[in-house]
Amino acid sequence: MPRIIPLPPHVVNKIAAGEVVERPASVVKELMENAIDAGAKRIDVALEQGGVELVRVVDDGCGLGADELLLAVTSHATSKIRSDEDLMAVGTLGFRGEALASIASVSRMVLRSRQSESTAGAELEVVGGTHGEVAPCGAPVGTLIEVRQLFFNTPVRRKFLRTTQTEMASASEAFTRLALGYPHVHFSFSHNGRVQYDLPPVTDWRERIAGLFDRELADSLIDIESVEGPIRLSGFVANPQHSRPNNRMQYLLLNGRSIRDRGLQHALGEGYRGLLMTGRHPIGFLRLTLPPELVDVNVHPTKMEVRFQDSGRLYSQLLGTIRSRFLSSNLTARMQGASPAADAPQGMQTAGAAGRSFALRQQVVDWATAELARRGPAAQGAALLEPGLAPAQEREAAARSMGFQPVHAGNTDLQPADARSPLSIHRLDPAELGLPGRLPTASEVQVAAAEPEAIPALEAPGASALPLTPRADGPLAMQILDSYLIAETDEGMVVIDQHALHERILYEQIRGKVVRGAIERQNLLVPEPVDLAPAEAAAVLEAADMLTGLGIAVSSFGGGTVLLSSYPAMLAHFRPAELLQALAALLLTSGREPKREDVLDSLMHMIACKAAVKAGDRLSLEEIAALLTQRELAQDAHHCPHGRPTALVFTREDLDRQFKRT
Repeated sequence: MPRIIPLPPHVVNKIAAGEVVERPASVVKELMENAIDAGAKRIDVALEQGGVELVRVVDDGCGLGADELLLAVTSHATSKIRSDEDLMAVGTLGFRGEALASIASVSRMVLRSRQSESTAGAELEVVGGTHGEVAPCGAPVGTLIEVRQLFFNTPVRRKFLRTTQTEMASASEAFTRLALGYPHVHFSFSHNGRVQYDLPPVTDWRERIAGLFDRELADSLIDIESVEGPIRLSGFVANPQHSRPNNRMQYLLLNGRSIRDRGLQHALGEGYRGLLMTGRHPIGFLRLTLPPELVDVNVHPTKMEVRFQDSGRLYSQLLGTIRSRFLSSNLTARMQGASPAADAPQGMQTAGAAGRSFALRQQVVDWATAELARRGPAAQGAALLEPGLAPAQEREAAARSMGFQPVHAGNTDLQPADARSPLSIHRLDPAELGLPGRLPTASEVQVAAAEPEAIPALEAPGASALPLTPRADGPLAMQILDSYLIAETDEGMVVIDQHALHERILYEQIRGKVVRGAIERQNLLVPEPVDLAPAEAAAVLEAADMLTGLGIAVSSFGGGTVLLSSYPAMLAHFRPAELLQALAALLLTSGREPKREDVLDSLMHMIACKAAVKAGDRLSLEEIAALLTQRELAQDAHHCPHGRPTALVFTREDLDRQFKRT
């Protein structure tokens, strides 16, 4: 067996480079971190060919002395720490002293620097880890580092690099994360001579976000902030109307350092529970400030992963802060997209989101025009009545002629000619919901299912529904297409999805009753047997205790047969077999053992969805009035439990623009 010998320094550096330098983005990150640690007020980053041919970082920081240049490219030489105790309270971005040595070992590097007290700068060239002599040169105060032909001496590593565009995008992301963390620093980023970002220093973090992303997103962000002991959480989260199919728009900054933490990302997602559709992820820009001794950043070579001393506390703080902020915010969806130009020709194809929005609005106008033409002169004359001047009877006649159903609060004797028998709209009694009080979270439901007395004192909820405008004869609403309700607000008008709204109302009612163990159940005189597949039967029986809290009593009858002896009264119109099959599918969907609170929450979603009125159901006047009244009592009336918006607001300005009144 060969003898054990120490490896040559250049081999050690190449091994370290494999951990620290993965691609050009790694070089950008390490050099920018060094510049920030040097106290730079301006940092300019330039790339060529995605950073493979050149990465240049220039800063105006404190600079290096001529006697420090060789040490700078020596492994484990650093100015950031002095002893092992310093590792327990790292206050800088870099600290290991291996980045420059690793980069220099796999590239052609030029390092040029000057300190403010020096009359001349100094320059050092390193090729594949072999350095030349330090030479004097002219240079401004600060440091310039050029890294050329990355991985020129390790062709295997170079072969695995991606396309120029992909490498450039990765480097741009590294730049973005650091530029977000230090808004007081002037940053610029260029690729192949073209400036991509030029970010002057700002005091308002929202401005830095707008510079890196877009103004519309920045203006729509909701600010959050909380302080618990030495931990300060601040930043912005996006309105649920803005989301992404992945979590790449989630930025977590710890004392200025960009990190990834699954626990905090999960807390962010939980804050949006019920506000986003399945497969969508929230957008967040969050800053954590805490003493360095409460976190260990020496966990991973890239320093992106950290270990918190009390991660559970941070999780609770983030989740609680987001949910509290949402309770006091109006999250009702609004019409998005820029307005078309006043002189845009008919049929003009407008690009992007603005064009799609314009096209959608135009379809609404075209539909209304066609509907008037189809229904004849009587409907057209009625529609031309001015709402502010016409008597109530004429407005109601006009609405009837278009197939609308006007509803006046407190006056429900007006019935449409073709109204069917009323559907079961479950009224939300404030006493039933325990008001004043907020509705419980999914985790509180889990606790209550086992220990009802364990629910803590509840706080008053915030108003979540956009209030309707009172009129002399009460709020006016119309049902169209047997699916949507149109009502007036102070801002303009709101279009409400009747199924989504009723689903949210029922979900909150069920959740409140589960906490108190007060679900109305229908007991069967004779238990009904339901045949399921063996896996489905096993899943349902294993969840029997949980289902009991929802008013569903099941027991085994042998084989794949399950006996159903009671179920929620609101599902009286559904066949027991259909209910159990849907429950089994839900319990088996994830392919892994789901958390109890997640299953319970999903079951409540399903029950509410099945019991709610559907799109296509014609509602009576009493039902519409009840639905609008219950909307004011719901906590999260702006979204259904599955995350779809329940309403869409059209402001007066939106309508005026569409009818060329501006």
